[in-house]
Amino acid sequence: MTQPPKGSAAPPPGAGVPAPPAAPPGSRQVPGPRSGGGAPDGSPPPPAAPRRTAFAEGVDRLRASAVTEPGRLRLIGALLAALVIAFGAVTAWQMNQRSTAADDVLHRSQPLSSAAAEIYRSLAEANTAASSGYLAGGQETQDSRDQYDQGIRTAAEGLVKAAADSDAGSSATATITKLNRLLPQYKGLVERARTYNRQGYPVGGAYLRYANEKMQKEMLPAAEDLYEKENQRLSADYGDAKPYPWAAMGLGVLALATLGWAQYRDYRRTNRVLNQGLVAATTATTIVLLWLVVGHGVARSNLTDSYEHGVRSLNALTDARIASLKARGNETLTLVARGAETMEVRGEKHDAYDVAFDTNMDTLGKSLAEAERLADDEAGRQPVRAANGDMAEWDDRHTSAREQDDNGNYQQALDLVIGGEGATVEYFDDVDDALATALAHERDEFKKAAADGLGAMRYLPEGGGALAVLGAAVALLGIGRRLSEYR
Repeated sequence: MTQPPKGSAAPPPGAGVPAPPAAPPGSRQVPGPRSGGGAPDGSPPPPAAPRRTAFAEGVDRLRASAVTEPGRLRLIGALLAALVIAFGAVTAWQMNQRSTAADDVLHRSQPLSSAAAEIYRSLAEANTAASSGYLAGGQETQDSRDQYDQGIRTAAEGLVKAAADSDAGSSATATITKLNRLLPQYKGLVERARTYNRQGYPVGGAYLRYANEKMQKEMLPAAEDLYEKENQRLSADYGDAKPYPWAAMGLGVLALATLGWAQYRDYRRTNRVLNQGLVAATTATTIVLLWLVVGHGVARSNLTDSYEHGVRSLNALTDARIASLKARGNETLTLVARGAETMEVRGEKHDAYDVAFDTNMDTLGKSLAEAERLADDEAGRQPVRAANGDMAEWDDRHTSAREQDDNGNYQQALDLVIGGEGATVEYFDDVDDALATALAHERDEFKKAAADGLGAMRYLPEGGGALAVLGAAVALLGIGRRLSEYR
């Protein structure tokens, strides 16, 4: 058999060339290297894209919904409900603060201020009664003794009440503690003066002057400090009750403007004049806003009236009454001291108690003039005028008494001060009675005006909040009716 020669043509396909072995079942071919310089085999997979937060997805959904009318309506409904609810919440919060402060004015701070003034007046009254009783000597009347005891008892009871109503550790508590410590000391000095006076010892006058000095320099200044602190608290309560609720008013106007815009938008898109839900929400919001503006305006007016013609009148009348009591005490001490206490005025020596009397009478005249100016009706002015006339007569009789004393007629001077008809004590009593009448009238006027102010704000926090919730609900219902048209 002959062999094919070398270099001859290749055999036909499939003839004599073995096929590559087939891959066994279940085996995996290793991929070849990727073109273009890819990562080599066995490298880690690329990092996954960061996972999106729920907030980002919510923003995307919100954007997607905002381009559709139902989505816009939902946003408008949420905005309206939020504005109306915010308006109601701020109204309830601000008016609750103001009504609480007005209630404190009527039931707490002003009564405490009056109680502090009563402590001051009672101490001055007791001091005046002690001086008058000393002048009477063994003939001290039971009325004079009762007046002194009543003044001391009223002051002690007022201190107990003031201590119960004061905050622990406050400056008012420290003042009350001081007065409670000084009151027994003062009573002891007065009783010693009375004892020596009944026995005819002149040293009794020294004890009475010492008691008066303790009253004038320690007790009455402390009582005046307590009175001023209570007045400061009263002014602070007025300051909390009267400011305009600007935040609530501003939110109310904004809520109404937004409701109006929403209704106008609804009209332009649907050609429907009214949306019942939005109209109801607008009505509820308008009612709350008007209630807020009118109610607070009336309350503010009444509170201002209660301060201008109530508190200020009471302060002026209290100052007048205290000045009259101090003047009476100094008048009697002038006769008790009989020149033992002097002071220099414009280069000349004068009786110290008589100088203090003149100072207190000047204060009394100024306070009466202020009280008459502040009185807003004839019932308030009439007793003040009567007190002014009695003060003038009192001053004239005092001048006569001083002339008698300066001329050495001590008994005549004493009769003009503590005697019967025509004595200065008669006109002092008339002044005190007229001032008590004026104080009672002005106190009633204050209570009426302050109660009216508090009443104008009554139920406003609760009612405003409830109407706002109702307005938000019906606004959502109105928007819901529109949304139902797209289903």
